[in-house]
Amino acid sequence: MSRHGQRGSSLPETAIVLGVMLMILFGIIDFSRAMYTYSFVADLAREGARWAIVRGSQCTALDHCNAQSSDVQTYVQNLSEGLTTASGTTATAQWPSLGACAPAPKAPGCLVTVTVTYNFHFIAPFVSKAILPMSSTSQMVISQ
Repeated sequence: MSRHGQRGSSLPETAIVLGVMLMILFGIIDFSRAMYTYSFVADLAREGARWAIVRGSQCTALDHCNAQSSDVQTYVQNLSEGLTTASGTTATAQWPSLGACAPAPKAPGCLVTVTVTYNFHFIAPFVSKAILPMSSTSQMVISQ
């Protein structure tokens, strides 16, 4: 076979391989961003629950004593940084009234549950319109 028949054959091969390599690279970058964001959302839920357990019904020395769900939401949104945005972060706090906690759900020894949600947006061109909802819940016992 002559060399003239193979001229330019490497160009389509390079384009195909380069396209596949770029798709893999963008996939790795987006997966890494998603894992980082989920880790941050889980940390926000833990921080929100920790903030709420020291602001129960018997709290006297801290700001926002006897905290409401809106107070927890504001606190969690103020912690948003990095890949998350404050406006896209939602936190809900609940004080289940179970057993001895029924008359006073924010008393010491009762539970607080904080759920943080965030919608993750991909940057890869082939999934740029996709949204991955992320959510994490943390539950702790009120100390004050």
